[in-house]
Amino acid sequence: MRKELNFLYPMQSQERNSWVVNQRPPRNAVDPHRPYAFLVEDECSADMEVVPVATVFLTNRECPWRCVMCDLWKNTLTESVPAGAIPQQIEHALARLPAARNIKLYNSGSFFDERAIPKEDHAAIARIVGRFERTIVECHPSLVGKSCVGFRDLIGNHLEIAMGLETVHPAVLDRLNKRMTLDRFARSSEYLKENNIDLRVFILVQPPFMRPEESLHWAQRSLDFAFDCGATAATLIPTRGGNGAMETLAQIGEFTPPALATVEDAASYGLGLGQGRVFVDLWEMNNRPNACQFCLADRADRLHRMNLSQQVFPSIECSHCEALS
Repeated sequence: MRKELNFLYPMQSQERNSWVVNQRPPRNAVDPHRPYAFLVEDECSADMEVVPVATVFLTNRECPWRCVMCDLWKNTLTESVPAGAIPQQIEHALARLPAARNIKLYNSGSFFDERAIPKEDHAAIARIVGRFERTIVECHPSLVGKSCVGFRDLIGNHLEIAMGLETVHPAVLDRLNKRMTLDRFARSSEYLKENNIDLRVFILVQPPFMRPEESLHWAQRSLDFAFDCGATAATLIPTRGGNGAMETLAQIGEFTPPALATVEDAASYGLGLGQGRVFVDLWEMNNRPNACQFCLADRADRLHRMNLSQQVFPSIECSHCEALS
């Protein structure tokens, strides 16, 4: 199995980039002047208040990193957007959304990647988001720097930056092709803290190359590390397929989606720490493979209530699940 993996999945980053791209299905057609999605949803704020948050999924150039688990490239462009397109996208979304108190600008990559979000648009973007209490953007740890501080000064509200930690398992982190070390993540986190910018962390539950029986342990250790780095919020993402590369890895036994019980236990652990907010990404939760259809909706609702309340609720009991265990 290991020889087969080494043959299929290269050991060097440049070869890995090509391998990941070669596994892909076609990307979706998107418009550089329109966000590819937008919505308003409730979230528990840093003040432990449930507030409406507008999330705008910006259309822009694909991220320069080729992480093996990523499927966000599906709604990206191969070229940079023209100046003015990103503010236009945000205004288009906000004109069609109900009122919200905070805003997330998610762009399938890094907000401070100038090939994705032109720096010349920062001032116009800041004028638009200035009406909100908090602005949340994404960024790879390698791009955290003076541009973050400059944008913080422009927006006039509180800036929060979300960074993908993914996992603290060193061997798995390397194989994800994120080209990031834990030391780099910690130094970027410290920079944000020094500059009064809040940190949100994304953590994968059971990424590829990780054995299922180890996944809860490493999700817990990743939560520990995130909060040690000063995170005010951590989002647990059940690792999913659908990008081509993950399906290839699944065929040779190097990826399986996490059991819902693992996700639930990781969330309960994180909330039990009491060091910051913990969320579970519920995207496609009702379409999870191999899930019990008798209790899935109730378990998804429990996680939703935990997201909003930041409290651990009693586990859902299901006679069908118990009969199979």
